[in-house]
Amino acid sequence: MARQLHARRIEGIDKNIWVDFTQLAADYKVVNLGQGFPDFSPPSYIQEALCKAVNGGCSMHQYTHAFGHPPLVSILAKFFGRVVGHEIDAFEDILVTVGAYQALFCTFQALVDEEDEVTVILFYCVHVINLEKVEGGKALTSADWVLSSEELASKFNPRTKAIVINTPNNPLGKVYKREELQVIADLCIKHDVVCISDEVYEWLTYDGAKHVKIASLPGMWERTVTIGSGGKSFSATGWKVGWAIGAGPIVKHLKTVHQNSVYHCATAAQEAVAQGFQREYELFGTPESYFLQLPEMLNQKRKKLATCLESVGLQPILPEGGYFMISDISSFKVDLNDPSTQDEPYDYRFVKWLIKEKGLATIPVSAFYSPEHRKDFQNYIRFCFVKEDSTLNAAEDILRKWSD
Repeated sequence: MARQLHARRIEGIDKNIWVDFTQLAADYKVVNLGQGFPDFSPPSYIQEALCKAVNGGCSMHQYTHAFGHPPLVSILAKFFGRVVGHEIDAFEDILVTVGAYQALFCTFQALVDEEDEVTVILFYCVHVINLEKVEGGKALTSADWVLSSEELASKFNPRTKAIVINTPNNPLGKVYKREELQVIADLCIKHDVVCISDEVYEWLTYDGAKHVKIASLPGMWERTVTIGSGGKSFSATGWKVGWAIGAGPIVKHLKTVHQNSVYHCATAAQEAVAQGFQREYELFGTPESYFLQLPEMLNQKRKKLATCLESVGLQPILPEGGYFMISDISSFKVDLNDPSTQDEPYDYRFVKWLIKEKGLATIPVSAFYSPEHRKDFQNYIRFCFVKEDSTLNAAEDILRKWSD
């Protein structure tokens, strides 16, 4: 066709790091510590719940309530109402989505106009706040990166509509302390701003770090959209069950976007996640709780990867939470002579070299930054440690051979 086929709104967003690097990893058949998903199965009880749902008769194969399967929204309201200390209306305050990704999409589409500004900590948007390394020493953990309250306050103005936070954070692994969240909350209240809080890694904290929901702070329930994930909670990312929780007057606008896009999420998967949360509600805080067992298991994998990276001369930043560990690669001198990557950031070139020449996939950290900040973060790459020990061992073997 002679006329322009594409809509202008998609210009500049056709390239996607997850698509590009996932495809590159597949093409070279590498050991993959790049993409953030477990290569082990969910707990048996939730697999059994899905099988039972699929074999549960006609209703499990047909539409359910458009904004969330009633058993799922009911247990989410009960479960998280106890966590945030606020009564949650299952059918007014919750929207179930096709993964947390769609929850974020609905939130932005529903709440942010073109003339609005959004402050995003670490990620790309109109205003980006960079976490800063604590002065006075070499940072070893994600706790050594802190939020500058002065810089954050300077970004609020009459056009600021929302702030986006992610805790536990991807890619750094930082878990925001209550005091840091209170700074954000005070600014939100002062400037009448919505807080969009991505908390998909909420159960995955290590070394005594505690996840705090910003919606639980005084004055924040009515202005917070909390994003969660059944896939991350139960190690079943392919099920794509996510949700947005917040006050009904906010969530109703997200529902408008949802009903005019996907309309509905898979019934059987929602039923299985509902059964998982029902079990966790009954076992919460006990040794039998998967939400306690999973971080205990992943903590060992986290330490294993950190030890491996240190042994070959890399400088890992030990995360307080989440799936990922970033590492400083500035001490590694590599001849990156691929002419096809010469105009790309250093970490992009390094990761492509690592995939093609060494058979190990990671993710460049500068991809998380806006163009004006990207150059300052070219010496870090991201590893996913939520993998079988055999996968981590294979990655370790590659790194040791390279080091030797």
